Amino acid sequence: MIPYERHVFICVNERDPSDPRGCCSTRGGHEVASRLKELAHAAGLKGRIRINKAGCLDQCGMGVAMVIYPEAVWYGQVKPEDADEIFHEHVMQGRPVERLRIGSPGPRPA
Repeated sequence: MIPYERHVFICVNERDPSDPRGCCSTRGGHEVASRLKELAHAAGLKGRIRINKAGCLDQCGMGVAMVIYPEAVWYGQVKPEDADEIFHEHVMQGRPVERLRIGSPGPRPA
């Protein structure tokens, strides 16, 4: 049994400002996570949806990066203003937001 209908991880990793990869924290990771948490709370989804801040998701060039399970859909270049669309379309309706999706769809081969 899966404990949550959706489990969302948003990168909020912080790096030294001199690192050429940049980091999701300075690109709005905290704001994306906060907005998704606000939306989940307002929708009364406690216990059904889990939103977590995460360390590096190794998608630095695509930050802010995030992933939503159980579908394992990865998003990149997410901005705080994208949080509402991701929440309403994917978290609530199960429809990935294709314009922000990164990587190939579906599970990886074993």
